Amino acid sequence: MTKPIFVGGTASHVGKSWMATAICAWLHRRGIRVAPFKAQNMSNNSYPCRAGGEIGRAQVAQAWACGLDPEPAMNPILLKPNSEGGSQVVLNGKVWKTLSAREYYQHFEMLQEVVMGAYQNLASRFDVILIEGAGSVAELNLRRFDLVNLGLATRLSAPWLLVGDIECGGIFASVIGTVELLRPEERSLLRAFAVNKFRGDRSLFDEGREILEQRTALPCLGVFPYAQGIHLDDEDSLSIPAGPPPSAGPEGQRCAIVQFPRISNTTDFRLLTKAAWITHPVEQDFDFIFLPGTKNTIDDLAWMQSEWLDDWVLTQYRRGATVIGICGGFQMLGRSIHDPLGMESSRQQAAGLGLLPARTTMTREKTTRVVQARTRGGHSYSAYEIHLGETSYDLPNPEPFAYLEDGAREGVRGERIIGTYLHGAFEDATVLAEIGITAHDPPAGGAEALAEWFAPFGRRFEELFL
Repeated sequence: MTKPIFVGGTASHVGKSWMATAICAWLHRRGIRVAPFKAQNMSNNSYPCRAGGEIGRAQVAQAWACGLDPEPAMNPILLKPNSEGGSQVVLNGKVWKTLSAREYYQHFEMLQEVVMGAYQNLASRFDVILIEGAGSVAELNLRRFDLVNLGLATRLSAPWLLVGDIECGGIFASVIGTVELLRPEERSLLRAFAVNKFRGDRSLFDEGREILEQRTALPCLGVFPYAQGIHLDDEDSLSIPAGPPPSAGPEGQRCAIVQFPRISNTTDFRLLTKAAWITHPVEQDFDFIFLPGTKNTIDDLAWMQSEWLDDWVLTQYRRGATVIGICGGFQMLGRSIHDPLGMESSRQQAAGLGLLPARTTMTREKTTRVVQARTRGGHSYSAYEIHLGETSYDLPNPEPFAYLEDGAREGVRGERIIGTYLHGAFEDATVLAEIGITAHDPPAGGAEALAEWFAPFGRRFEELFL
């Protein structure tokens, strides 16, 4: 019989995704057939499944840690924010509709059926389903609409682990307070808590651990060390560093990334750790300007104009910078963008930056696929597409950015201008090198490193949960 295990948190960004991925990797290493599951994810960092559809990037990492290909059942509901208070709703990997939060909750019963159907799909094939929650498990005002946290855990009678973050402070209030807010049926399923992101000598927190165990009447699974040097892809744009770094890179490689309000797939820039994230014009010259993907191309272009960033980008280009647009950023580089069906924006059209002889029209169907691409220099790499819209060119046969494995030409490359729909291209150090950028301190990671990080606590986990 399939065993569900739930990982919940005291708040957002306490390490639920990290812990869930580590447990997946550890269980897989022990030969257990395990699959990840997150009922509802809110993130513009997504990834296409090879069999079709898209899911949140965190569940992709967890699938790989389980030795599996990602599939829509692992994240049946994906909310991709594209306006103030509104999100594109992706069900089982496919776009359903765009809804406000109030409209979304009106579909609770149907959405619950979607969640349970996806869970049963996985449960029919795996021994353990590792379920990740979202945000805090104690959001009292959302309990009656809970699809992803303890409402799900109690429906499945899943034993669960509470994760708290000691680095951000308030570990006693967050752990004890969360436990105090639980209903009896939720409390009966709680097996342990974990203290995450501890720096330094963990024995210094022995007394603190004992206090938490006494006040909660729960065992501590462990005080987990801050994992320096292990990297997981960002779940969402909240992980973008606050403020520009002291240096945006060495002379000739100074990089800036425009931080759109509705930015998507920030993982594209994981090798550019020294890049400056820009939200307003700055008095500094850059060698490379990146326009990232976005969930609302026309509205984020309007935001650029309101902040005078469109003029700033054009000025940087005239001063010698190379401007690189990815996905929505690629669409902005052209002469115009049209959205006649209102797929992303209430504005039906907008003038682009005019740096490329291209025009984009938003279409009803979304392109989601993994591809193998080749650079002009012959380097082969894996990438993926997740976008609405088709782009056409005013000039015949412009020089492409890349060639796909079927021989198709992808994107466009001009004089200090690059436009591409290929997410992941600039996660490849060789692709960066071919345009003149050296990867900045490529992060380490991988399932084995996470399994090793979790291994000292594995026996205790097995006693409590398996």
